[in-house]
Amino acid sequence: MSHEHDDYATEVSPGLPENLPQGERMLWQGAPDWRLMAWHSFHVREVIWYFAALVLWAGFRVWWEGGPLTSVAIASGIALIPAIASVGLLCLLAWLAARSTVYTITDKRLVMRFGIVLPMTFNLPFKVINRADAKLRADGSGDISVGLNAGEGFSFFVLWPHVRPWRLRHAEPTMRAIADGKAVAGLLAQSLNAASGQAVAPVEQAAAARIAAQPRPAFEFGLNGQSAMPHGSH
Repeated sequence: MSHEHDDYATEVSPGLPENLPQGERMLWQGAPDWRLMAWHSFHVREVIWYFAALVLWAGFRVWWEGGPLTSVAIASGIALIPAIASVGLLCLLAWLAARSTVYTITDKRLVMRFGIVLPMTFNLPFKVINRADAKLRADGSGDISVGLNAGEGFSFFVLWPHVRPWRLRHAEPTMRAIADGKAVAGLLAQSLNAASGQAVAPVEQAAAARIAAQPRPAFEFGLNGQSAMPHGSH
């Protein structure tokens, strides 16, 4: 496993700093959806609710003190300015983060290239991945995280926002805001199972799932947010 700095202009292929070795095949390549990243990774929803409460409070306070409707509107409008600026900034950051990111799955590894200011490439061979999880949403989008063997970890802050939330001590690299998360999670499950010589389990509809990883037995997606179980153990 390695990470290295690279300049996008020197990439021989988008998202890859060098040609794949002979015999290695690219299975999928994609990037975060910036809207999903803004909503779920940069927490635009929570920021909107926070500022909505501030705007309502600013107008309500003026109204409660007997101010005219014009004063209520002015007070609410003034409070709305930082709200628009904050949401706009977060959306811009999400767009830049998505634009500068490429995730690549081959039949041997996961490659994550990202970095708005300082481009970096993280190369994760399947042999260093001991677990993978998918957080899938009702629309099929989701985040796909991988757990690494002991001694193979990265800094949470170096990976952010391409990291599983709240896993500070043992940061888990994460493909964030994948629009077709269910399909990509299934592909990664198949690739990990194939690399470990396990039978490929069928992909089921799920809100959350655990994916097989070497040297574990084949897994299939759990249902209704439950933890996944080894295929054939139900």
